[in-house]
Amino acid sequence: MPDERSRPPQDRPWESGWAPDTTRAPGTRRLWLAGALALATITACVTAVTVTGDRSDEPARRAAEPTTLGHSAPGGLISFATPSKGASASPEGHRGRPSPTPATSAPTGSALAPEPQRKAPEPPESTGSAKPSERPASPGTSVRSVNYPDRYWRVRDGSVRLEPIGLGAHQREGASFRRVAGLADPSCSSFATADGRYLRHRSFILVADADDGSSLFRKDATFCSRPAAASGAVMLESVNHPGRFLRHRDFRVRLDPYEPGALYRADSAFRLVAGPG
Repeated sequence: MPDERSRPPQDRPWESGWAPDTTRAPGTRRLWLAGALALATITACVTAVTVTGDRSDEPARRAAEPTTLGHSAPGGLISFATPSKGASASPEGHRGRPSPTPATSAPTGSALAPEPQRKAPEPPESTGSAKPSERPASPGTSVRSVNYPDRYWRVRDGSVRLEPIGLGAHQREGASFRRVAGLADPSCSSFATADGRYLRHRSFILVADADDGSSLFRKDATFCSRPAAASGAVMLESVNHPGRFLRHRDFRVRLDPYEPGALYRADSAFRLVAGPG
């Protein structure tokens, strides 16, 4: 039989010694169950959305991957061609991997091959022209005095004198020289004889001597042209004795220091002319 005893009033627990249980609020168990169910529902929805999105993006990723060589590939990228089914097997029995191919087609071997060079036509042989050995030698250079126009430098007995030129071949040969670039200074001149010697000053006397290969010989045989008082004439100054010029005295050519007198200027003035024929 139920206990019909009345419970003490709860609004005055201190009167009967009873106190309400405050550690547990009404409906707490139901709230926990509802929260867990809601969390499970949200987790399931998120998982489904993620799986659906991955499946929908898979065709796009496959389309973006390089498959075959085509002109639609972006410029500057290298596409990889898929090997054909009929490709021959490698010696090991396995199908070889396709090598990367540039987007633009490479030129064929025939385009890279250089064109055969055509042989230049040979010039026709000239007729009537003399061979180099048969061509007449150009006349040498003769040195003529200004104040004695009928006299020239001429090598006699090893020294250079001022003499008139006769009709003899020996006299004409001794009065003709080969003017070359200076042995000691290319801007100046040296005079070579027909027998291969050179004109040089020795003890201030102009002589014909063989080249001994020394530096002194090259300097003694080099003379620089300076303008003379007479029109078209030059004065020949020594390289290793500046201020000394070649002049004739008693018809012998020598190297003397410059003098301001009119006689010195006339004796040291010479004209370089073509050798006698």
